[in-house]
Amino acid sequence: MTEPTITHATSDDLETVTDRWVDLARDQRAYGSSIRAEANRETMRETLAAHQFTNSLLVARLEGDLVGFASFSLEQGALSLATTRGLLSNLYVDPSYRGRGIGTALLEAVEAELRDRGAEVVRLEVVAPNEDARRFYRERGYEPVRVTMDHHLEGSSENDTHSKEDA
Repeated sequence: MTEPTITHATSDDLETVTDRWVDLARDQRAYGSSIRAEANRETMRETLAAHQFTNSLLVARLEGDLVGFASFSLEQGALSLATTRGLLSNLYVDPSYRGRGIGTALLEAVEAELRDRGAEVVRLEVVAPNEDARRFYRERGYEPVRVTMDHHLEGSSENDTHSKEDA
């Protein structure tokens, strides 16, 4: 099996990575995410460009094709923390390339980059119903540390993320 090549993204990769982010956001709607994929395309293109500029955007290639990406950063906040945390904000592998070690290669590259930048721990979020993603991270030593909970308020408009087409 061909090993993926993991490199820092270039500005030439931004449109393809943005397309893959849209795919990721669209896929997450099936798990209850309310992020609108197409409506956020330009905002995410700018965000991904900022990650690319700071060498915090990695891409995976197989035989020259961009098949996955990961974006990450060091946590920046107003509060002083006892631990330096790296944040994995996105990790995506094209579904037709999954199960070939690409996600693992991206994750290991992100962990190495964050370690080199002083991170002691990596934090990420997974949509709770996405059992495949949760299993992927658990198998690599990630453990839940927080639980986020939602409650739909009576009388508010229902956020039916499963049936609304993303615009």
